[in-house]
Amino acid sequence: VTLKNPVTNAEKVIHITPDQARDDSLFKEDGVELEVADKISFSEWLVNNYKNFGTTLDFVTNRSQEGAQFERGFGGLGGILRYKVDFQDYDETVDDEDEFI
Repeated sequence: VTLKNPVTNAEKVIHITPDQARDDSLFKEDGVELEVADKISFSEWLVNNYKNFGTTLDFVTNRSQEGAQFERGFGGLGGILRYKVDFQDYDETVDDEDEFI
C-alpha cells in the first residue's frame, strides 16, 4: 500500500496483510490521516520495484518437483539473499579437538 500524507505530500510504502489493512492506526501519522495512493499485491510490487534494489527476480512454478517443494517449504514466497563476501578478511578457523577437553 502506498500512503500519501495530504499535508506534506510525502509518500511511503507499507507491506501489510489483509488483517492489518483493517487497522486504522496504520493509516495515521502525526495526527494526520494518510490517503491510500496505490494498493497492489506484494508480488506485483516486487515485479515493479526489484530493479530499484539492484536485484534479479525469478519466478518458479509449483508444477515442477522442486517448485512444489519450494512452495510447501516457504509458503509460496521465498528468496535467496546474497551479499558479496571477501573471505580473505576472515581468519581460518582451526578445528582443534583438544580445546573441547
